[in-house]
Amino acid sequence: VKLLMRFYDLNGGSIKVDGYDIKDFNRSSLREMFGMVLQDTWLYNASIRDNIRYGKLDASEEEIQGAARAAYAHHFIETQPGGYDMEINEESNNISQGQKQLLTIARAILADPKILILDEATSGLDPVMRDEILDIFNDFTRDESHAILISSHIVSDLEKICDYVAFLHKGNLVLFEEKDRLLEKY
Repeated sequence: VKLLMRFYDLNGGSIKVDGYDIKDFNRSSLREMFGMVLQDTWLYNASIRDNIRYGKLDASEEEIQGAARAAYAHHFIETQPGGYDMEINEESNNISQGQKQLLTIARAILADPKILILDEATSGLDPVMRDEILDIFNDFTRDESHAILISSHIVSDLEKICDYVAFLHKGNLVLFEEKDRLLEKY
């Protein structure tokens, strides 16, 4: 992911997005193409609304709430003191890990990135909510102009939304195979 987003440059070879070498993009333009939902969520000391809006700074209230609804976060937000105006404290410990993940998923939905990077993005969610969120991610990729790069140890995450599975070990590609073909083997 760090290579993909050009936090580091490659020593050899190339990475291409839509057939274009990522070295041909300036870093900020390249990074605008990506949205991320990580296991270690990053929220900042601001309102829930502003944390979601971070995905699209000029978003309307309707867009923010629409993204929250799509991420199944609206209900829990409405139950918080102040709703969308509730301040996330500096440590982000006034909401649960699963709620943090739902807010970052809402942020990513609002941003509507070309490529969505999911790194253990559903690890803080219960199995029922995880399935609902995976359906959202699956819908995201139905539009051929969107893609998801997922890192997960939860096999059901991979089964539900992946077309291809790659196994990396110590930075080396060990296996790259179509998901269905791989599941037939194991």
